[in-house]
Amino acid sequence: MGESQPRKARSADLEALPAHVVGELIDGELYVSPAPALPYAMAAAELFGELSGPFAKGRGGPGGWRLLSEPELRLGEDVLVPDLAGWRRERMRRTPRRAATSLAPDWVCEVVSPSTRALDRKAKPLVYARAGVRYVWMLDPDARTLEVFRLEGSRYHPLESHADQVSVRAEPFAAFELEVAILWEE
Repeated sequence: MGESQPRKARSADLEALPAHVVGELIDGELYVSPAPALPYAMAAAELFGELSGPFAKGRGGPGGWRLLSEPELRLGEDVLVPDLAGWRRERMRRTPRRAATSLAPDWVCEVVSPSTRALDRKAKPLVYARAGVRYVWMLDPDARTLEVFRLEGSRYHPLESHADQVSVRAEPFAAFELEVAILWEE
C-alpha cells in the first residue's frame, strides 16, 4: 500500500480555530500562533498611530494610503494575517466591506516575536513576494530593530536596518520622519 498524502488545510480549518489564536494557511499548511503578547501588540499599535496621521489621513504628510491592522489577506490559496498592511489609495479606492481581501497590499509589517519568528521571516515573505507586495518591514521589539525590504524581481532585498534609533525615514514612508524610539517599551 502506498503512503497517504497529508490533507491540505482549508478555510474550514481556519474557521474552526478558537478566537484567541491567529490562523494562517501557507502552501496548504495550517499555522496557528497565539494572539500577540501585549508588548508586540503595543509596538504594532504605536507604529500604526505614527503612520496613520501622515499617510492615511494626510495630516503632516502626503496621505494617499489605506492602512489596516491585522487584515486577513487571501492571496491565491494562501491566507495570511500581517500585523499591519497598507495599500496606496489608487489601488484600494474603498475599504472592502468583507472580512478579507484578495488585493495584495503595497506594504506589510510583521512584528516579530519569539512565537512567530520563523513564520514571519521565512514562510510569509515567500507568499508576499509571489503576490507582489512591494515592501516588507520586520519590526522586532525585543531586538529593537526595524528592517526594511523591497521586492526586486521575485525576492526581497534589504534596503536598511535600524537598531534602537530615535527616528528614521524608511521606504515607502520616507516622506515622514518616523519616531522609532516610541515603539520600544522602556
